[in-house]
Amino acid sequence: MFKVGSIFIPVTDLERSKKWYEVNLGLTKVDEWQENGADHGVGYVFENDVTGLALIKTEKPQPTEFTVKGKNKNVYYNFEVDNIQQAYDRLKQNGVETTDIHDYGIMKGFDFFDPDGNTFSVVSEEMNSPYHKDNL
Repeated sequence: MFKVGSIFIPVTDLERSKKWYEVNLGLTKVDEWQENGADHGVGYVFENDVTGLALIKTEKPQPTEFTVKGKNKNVYYNFEVDNIQQAYDRLKQNGVETTDIHDYGIMKGFDFFDPDGNTFSVVSEEMNSPYHKDNL
């Protein structure tokens, strides 16, 4: 009945972010809109998918993660890929700041950061993971 329609990401420089997200995530632009005569947002879809991602212009950076306990933080969502090494290599080749790839047994993952310092996780589920697409 329900599914994720769009993910909204706060960005302070819409033009810079549009280029960055198009190059690094391979998104397809669907629409752009204005508010009070100024650029306000741009909507994308992921390649071969209908899930949307929208960049929304904000006056100052906003958090894309929350604090679990102490300094332990967690992102609100992650991006799933079939080949984590390929995704990692693409971002590194484009000069994107990333963490190392971590092996969690049933999945591998790493974080990366956009020009506003927004944190995002990338994961790749192993075949024995209950979250692997073939097991759902």
